[in-house]
Amino acid sequence: MNEKDLLELWSRARLHVIVSQLAPTFLLTVTITALALGDGFGNSGAIRLAAAGILLAAGILGFLAQYSAANEAIAIAADLRAVNNPTAVSRRIIATARGAMIIKFVTPTIFAVIYLAIICALFFSRALG
Repeated sequence: MNEKDLLELWSRARLHVIVSQLAPTFLLTVTITALALGDGFGNSGAIRLAAAGILLAAGILGFLAQYSAANEAIAIAADLRAVNNPTAVSRRIIATARGAMIIKFVTPTIFAVIYLAIICALFFSRALG
């Protein structure tokens, strides 16, 4: 595979990471907004459970997409290392490819902590307050 093909693959992997964050971020934002505006979920336990399930499903799918795209990006960077006379762009990608580890582990961990906080707000805030 030549350098141009690898750079195109890198761009696609980056796009997948960005897109995979949109749905979970949107859903978390909407849920937090509903909670902040006075419990937009009403008193229905079924609605609260559905909201938790939707957030969990979107989070899992987002995590899998991010993890997969990060793995691909790491492999692409490894292939770019083998290119003779790489361009400045390729050298920069190689130098910063370790950042994909953040996408694989740190970002999903942050989303998981936020998810747990929302679950507490959805199901336990009334019991605590």
